[in-house]
Amino acid sequence: MGTGMLATGLAGNSLTFCSESPKKHDSKQKFNMCGYAAPKLDKVRIGHIGLGMRGPGAVERMSYIEGVEIVALCDQYEDRVEKCQKVLTDKGLPRAKSYSGNKEAWKAICESPDVDLVYITTPWAWHTPMAVYAMEHGKHAVSEVPAARSIEECWQLVETSEKTRQHFMMLENCCYDFFELLTLNMARQGFFGEIVHAEGAYIHTLLGLNFDKNGYAEMWRLKENQYRNGSLYPTHGLGPVCQIMDINRGDQMDYLVSMSSNDYLMAAKAKELAATDPFYQEFTTDHYRGNMNTTTVRTHRGRTIMVQHDVTSPRPYSRIHLVSGTKGIAQKWPAPARIAIGHEDWLKEEEMKKLEEKYTPEIVRKMGEMAKKVGGHGGMDFMMDWRLIDCLRNGLPLDQDVYDAALWSAIAPLSEKSISNRSNSVDVPDFTRGSWKSNTPVELTLKGGGTTSVKNI
Repeated sequence: MGTGMLATGLAGNSLTFCSESPKKHDSKQKFNMCGYAAPKLDKVRIGHIGLGMRGPGAVERMSYIEGVEIVALCDQYEDRVEKCQKVLTDKGLPRAKSYSGNKEAWKAICESPDVDLVYITTPWAWHTPMAVYAMEHGKHAVSEVPAARSIEECWQLVETSEKTRQHFMMLENCCYDFFELLTLNMARQGFFGEIVHAEGAYIHTLLGLNFDKNGYAEMWRLKENQYRNGSLYPTHGLGPVCQIMDINRGDQMDYLVSMSSNDYLMAAKAKELAATDPFYQEFTTDHYRGNMNTTTVRTHRGRTIMVQHDVTSPRPYSRIHLVSGTKGIAQKWPAPARIAIGHEDWLKEEEMKKLEEKYTPEIVRKMGEMAKKVGGHGGMDFMMDWRLIDCLRNGLPLDQDVYDAALWSAIAPLSEKSISNRSNSVDVPDFTRGSWKSNTPVELTLKGGGTTSVKNI
């Protein structure tokens, strides 16, 4: 979600709609990146690109992790680079190389022999181009969500990662939230029985922030909402339930249908603001996406997923996170989180604590309290970063691979396509090219890892 670099092609009506490209892709997988363990990196030298909303927090978190060297900082705005330099020097760490002043400065980080990992926290339109360029220059790459805005970009990520054997991971931090990890472990141990249905969402009131001149740089996120109608930001709710259902690793999405309401809020807000400020005149259009989007997915094994997106309505925050199986159910929102077994009522607080004690996974037992101290959405951001670095330093497969990034991100353009065709069903591409049938689930233990320490707390 970073605002460090301007998303090209987002100015007014020049935005191109996301759609499937006619380009044909190989029917056979070049190399299976699921379960791939890259050579160990004793030190992980990181170049950060995009230092707006999300970038500074990532720099701060990475500064605590053993074996990390922050060697490069990049943003088109020099003052943002300097603020992050101060994060380093205040901790007694050396200044990184600075890159700023133009929209092409980031390329030098990808080309540098001194960088192992490119950490991308820019507007959405830059995620795929930067990640592809980094991998092509021998770097592992990670980016904020979503990883791609079109199906063609999803394939670019997949094919580049397979060709170069460089990791690409989308930074889906919600996969490391405490309750999501608890329910993942419970599902793995059969608590819910066979998973039948799951739900996720991103319901978060961002209307004011999207119209704030000092919010997202050059109003890039508002422009995304102005000309695209669909589930634009699906991965926070989708990622955790996909891991629980072993999507890409035992099951696969088959097709989806998507429906959006009308817009009742964004065009009205633009008109209200434009009445006293000419700056907002370009945003007084009737092209805004529908406020509430609901997308439903059917998998090859006959299970269903529902994901919702609404960042404009005045509603309490929710990612829903509902997991429903043949033996039990869990739901995180509305708070408090609840679990039920069979036909019984929701479990009492004392029973919930016993389940938490029994099913809390190893990574939370080891890093949970430390993650809370460092912070980042209650600790899940730090747990994600720590796990990423620990896997790279120990030569372990990543919890999220390029196929997850591509599939979870693909929901946005696929939903746009369904909506534009009266919510008819749309086939979901199989980015694994069939390897989902034999890929193994995400590893929940720290076997072979867990050796990376935390410093300077």
